[in-house]
Formats: sequence, C-alpha cells, structure tokens
Amino acid sequence: MIWNLHGTHARAGDLAQLVGLRHKNFIFPLVEGGEYHTHRGIVRHDDLIGLPWGTQVFSHTGAAYFLLQPSLADLLLSLKRNTQILYPKDIGFILTTMGIGPGMTVLEAGTGSGSMTIALAYAVGAEGKIISYEVRPEMQNLASKNLSRLGLLERATLHLGDIGQGIAETDVDAFFLDVPNPYDYIPQVRGALKPGGFFCGLVPTVNQVAELLHALRRNKFAFIEVCEVLLRYYKPEPLRLRPTDRMVAHTGFLTFARRIEPGEDPRGAALMAEQNVDKTEGE
Repeated sequence: MIWNLHGTHARAGDLAQLVGLRHKNFIFPLVEGGEYHTHRGIVRHDDLIGLPWGTQVFSHTGAAYFLLQPSLADLLLSLKRNTQILYPKDIGFILTTMGIGPGMTVLEAGTGSGSMTIALAYAVGAEGKIISYEVRPEMQNLASKNLSRLGLLERATLHLGDIGQGIAETDVDAFFLDVPNPYDYIPQVRGALKPGGFFCGLVPTVNQVAELLHALRRNKFAFIEVCEVLLRYYKPEPLRLRPTDRMVAHTGFLTFARRIEPGEDPRGAALMAEQNVDKTEGE
C-alpha cells in the first residue's frame, strides 16, 4: 500500500478515496481485480487504476463519485479507534507551533489509536523518528495497525510502558504528552528534551491545565502558552453564505512550553519570574 500525494494517476497499491456528491467518502487501497462495495453500488478497482486523480466515476448502479487522493485529515478521521482521536484542527496547530519537520526526533506519551503518531511520522519524513509510549497493550496494537496501513510504521518506535518508570531517550527535539495527569511526568519530559526543546500537553479541563502550569514552572520551563482551537465551517453557497449548523468546538486545552537553561547567574531568577507573567499583558 502506498499513501502519498505524488503522481497524477491512480496506481495499483495506492490509497484511493471515492467522494460522492453529498461528500460521503470511502477510503481503500487499489488492488488489481478488486471490487469496492458501497451502499450505492459496486466500483471495480480495474476501472479506477490508471485514471487521473479527480476523475468522475460511476458504480454499477450509476451512482457518481470522484476519484481522489485522501488528505492526511481524511485519513485521520477515518482511523479505526477505541477512544477519541485528536482532530486535524488541533494536530495542525500543534505541528506548526512545535516546529515539527523533516529529520526531527519526537517523543510522544499516550499513543492511543495513533492519530497524532501518524501525523508526527508524516511530518518528520523518512529521516525523522517518532518514539511513542503507551501503557495499554490493546491501544498500542491498534496504533501499530493504523501506522502500518499508511506505510508509516518504520518511522515509529512503539514502547509499551509507563514513562513514570523512566525514559531512555534524551535530547529529543519535541515532546507531545497526551495523558490524564501530565503534571506528574514533567521531570521525565525535561530529562528527555534537548535544551530549548518543545513541549505540548493536551488535557480536556482547566483543572488539569492549572496543575500542569505549576509543574512546568517548577521544572524550569518557560514561554508557556495555553490555548484551544475552535474551527467553524461555512456553507459554501455564494448567495446564502452562513455558518454550518454544527461545529466541533472544544476538544481540549493545548499547553505549550520550552525547556530553558537559566544558569547560575542570579539575574536569571528575575528573568524566570518575568517569563511566568502572562505574555499578553500590556499588549
């Protein structure tokens, strides 16, 4: 199976997406001689292989679809999962705020179904590496299958264990923490990060955020920011443009920070105190 956004034509082994006129979609790998059964008819894979992406195709009953390459967001929302996954709106903001890119090494705790692991593995490229810890064997197994489905498992090392028992890795570029009690693991996070490294924690409630802020400040993190990402879609009708009836609002609070090295100079204490003040004050 191949998932990438290269090429102009569908090939055997590619991940394909059929999108109907009402935007209902199906994602599957193209296999010579295969068939895909939908509620509106059967589509033969051989009729799709070799077509340019974006071509309109029809099922055996005449139902219309468009043949497309699935985006990362499409794939993440279609993952098999046992728990709530991260939404693309949060993932995109996390990746850019932490500066995740090719060749980086990123540590994650709380693999879950693997949605963030997949996004990280895609962002770091073939030269990068993702190390992900999970305490639940069934979740790690599901994440491994999801990574394999997209051909990204080789970029990830999955550890079964509690980071509270220690983390072998050091000098990683970034650390993403998605556990119920992130404030209990900030010393381990600091030990694993390189100086100046990026941290992001995801929690659903303000109570957890408050505990996390205390832990970050105790462990010499600075440039701390807390936010949530709200995304509202609009109906794309030029003569009656308005918001859609529903939106995915609060999915979690994101807390970002950087590991800093204040040093022995007594002036550092004053600088640390300044960093602990809300940076938006006075703007």
